[in-house]
Amino acid sequence: MPWNGEPLPSYDELPVKSGMPPGSAWGLFGQEDQVGLVNLMTPAKAVEAAGLVKKGAVFPLNWDLRLPSPPLFSRGAVRQTIFAGSPTGSDDVLDNFFPQASSQWDGLTHVGHPQHGFYNGVQRADITGRPGTRNGTEHWARRGMATRGVLLDLARHRERAGRPIEGYSDERFPPELLAEVSRAQGVAIGTGDVLLFRTGWMAWYLSAPPDMRRRIASTAELRAPGLAASDPMKAYLWNLHIAALAADCPSVEAWPPDPAQGGFLHWTVLGLFGLPLGEMFYLEDLAADCAADGVYEFMFTSAPLNIEGGVGSPPNALAIK
Repeated sequence: MPWNGEPLPSYDELPVKSGMPPGSAWGLFGQEDQVGLVNLMTPAKAVEAAGLVKKGAVFPLNWDLRLPSPPLFSRGAVRQTIFAGSPTGSDDVLDNFFPQASSQWDGLTHVGHPQHGFYNGVQRADITGRPGTRNGTEHWARRGMATRGVLLDLARHRERAGRPIEGYSDERFPPELLAEVSRAQGVAIGTGDVLLFRTGWMAWYLSAPPDMRRRIASTAELRAPGLAASDPMKAYLWNLHIAALAADCPSVEAWPPDPAQGGFLHWTVLGLFGLPLGEMFYLEDLAADCAADGVYEFMFTSAPLNIEGGVGSPPNALAIK
């Protein structure tokens, strides 16, 4: 890789190549790179992660494919039909399947920067789903995703402080909160890690009455807590040098975006950094176990769908402790 294993640049040192957009990592892993910061999930990180497995506890991080119900962001609900393939067997087919309707990775063609385009200079015309298409999730799928994972349980931390996070709110978390929780849990975030953070939004959703679920299915009515889209947050996330970022809320960042408070974090994180964003990851069981044993690091694996030109994918993710 062009950085040759040397220390990665700080946010203030971006861009790494002359002529690239301000604040971008374009060219860091070569001009033809299509996986972004997943490059930091090296064989050494997989070996490090495997060493964290102590008790063999496995925590699947995918939510039910039928949740949320109704779906958010104008996506459709999956329909499953089971039919007899033979007198002694059966098969099923999924219709109206939106890969980003439930737990998901946002791929590098899901959101680009409004001025500069998609990661590494890819433009809309390069995204076709046909041979030659660029930045699809198939590159993550064929490469594989295995590394150290870290959970920051913002929800429990705030509950203990007597200031619980409201599920139906657009509270915007500053980088100082993530750093505070990291210190409180006694866990450091390292280069090439996957950072997971829990807001409690999913627990709130699972207890919400049907009328509230129907209400927030309208994008205009949706409110959800998440990261601030501020410049300090962009610098904080980049300087962690993580390989991916995921949360239990609908958009990782607070929804709806607010132009007065930094706009849309996706533009920078996906479009300029090439950092995968995982949304609506099921973290409840993992968080309860971490709180019980005080261990907030684990082996993380993910197997996105291998489909040419994929824009997003269920993560098929596991945390193993």
